[in-house]
Amino acid sequence: MASDFAGLGEVPEHLAFDVDGLKKGAGHAVPGLSSGVEVRKFKGGQSNPTYLLTTSEGRYVLRRKPPGKLLGSAHAVDREARVMAALENTPVPVPKILFHGDDPEMIGSEFFVMEFMDGCIFWNPLLPELEKSERTALYERLTDTLAALHSVDYEAVGLGDFGPQGEYLSRQIGRWSKQYKASETDDVEAMNWLIDWLPKDIPAGDRTCLIHGDFRLDNCMMAKDEPRPIGLIDWELSTLGHPLADFTYYLLSWKMPLSPGGGPSLVGADLGELGIPDEKALTDRYREATGQEVPEDLNFYFAYNMFRLAGIVQGVYKRAKDGNASSEKALSYGKMVTPLATMAKQFAGG
Repeated sequence: MASDFAGLGEVPEHLAFDVDGLKKGAGHAVPGLSSGVEVRKFKGGQSNPTYLLTTSEGRYVLRRKPPGKLLGSAHAVDREARVMAALENTPVPVPKILFHGDDPEMIGSEFFVMEFMDGCIFWNPLLPELEKSERTALYERLTDTLAALHSVDYEAVGLGDFGPQGEYLSRQIGRWSKQYKASETDDVEAMNWLIDWLPKDIPAGDRTCLIHGDFRLDNCMMAKDEPRPIGLIDWELSTLGHPLADFTYYLLSWKMPLSPGGGPSLVGADLGELGIPDEKALTDRYREATGQEVPEDLNFYFAYNMFRLAGIVQGVYKRAKDGNASSEKALSYGKMVTPLATMAKQFAGG
C-alpha cells in the first residue's frame, strides 16, 4: 500500500521534545514556526524519530536523534542534513534542508528540519496499486536515481571528507561486527561465522563513490501523479563507499523472502506478468547508466549486505528492549537476526 510515510500519530511521551526550544532556535528558518506549530509523529522511522510540523505557513518535517543511550556512530542526523544539502542542485532528488540544530540542548537532541514533500511512499515492492507499465517505469527510474547518486562528483559538492576513501568493505565489516557485539542479546552461530569469514574474502577491485547506505523502494518519495522519484530520504547511513555494496543492497528485494524494510519481497513473484524488471535487467541498466563494471557473481556483496542488515536490526531490537527505540514494531526485529545471518552464510557458501 502506498502511504504518506506510513501514517501519523500522536507524539509518545518518551519521544516528545521541547517545542519552545524549537521555536526559539529555528523560528527564523522555518516559515510560521514562531507563531505556533502542531507536532505529530510519523509512524515510520524506527531509528531516528520523524515528525510532521504544521504551521500557518505550511508543513515541514523534523528528524532528530532519539533520546537515551545510543551506539557511538548511530543516528547520524548531522550527516543526513549535510548530504541532502550538498545534493540540492544535483540530479539526485532530495528534500531541501531548512535548518540543522546541532546543539542538543535546543530541543533535547540534535535534529534538522526539511521541506515536506507531497508525494507517496510505496511499501510493497509488488506495487499492486500501479499498472504494469507504471511498475516498469518506477523501477527503471529508481535504478536511474541510484546510478545518478553513484555518479555524483562528491569532491565538487563538498563531500570529499564525508568518509574515508577506499577499503570501505573492510571498514564496514569491522564496524558492524563491533556494533553487533555491542548490542548482542543472543548467541547466533551464523553471525559469528560471518564475522570471521567476511574480512577474509573481500573481492579485489576497490572503488569509491557517494552511497546512500539504505537505498530501497520505501526510502524514496514518489510523485502522486506518475511513477517518478521526487525525494530520496533516510540518509543516516550515507558515506563514501563501494558502489556495488549500495547497488546489491537495493537488489535484496529480489533475493530475500522479506524486503530490507521487513515487508513483502519479489521472491517467487511472476515479474514478467507484473511488469517488474528482474535483477539482470536492472543490473544492465545500472551498468549502462554508470559506465561501471558489474561482475556476474555478486554473492559476496549479497552476503555482506544481509550480515550488515542483521547488525542493523539487532541494534534496533536492543534499543527497543532498553526502551529507546521509536517504533512499537522494533521489538519484533529480534526475530529477523538469525534468518538474515543464515541467508548471508548461504550466499557466502558456508
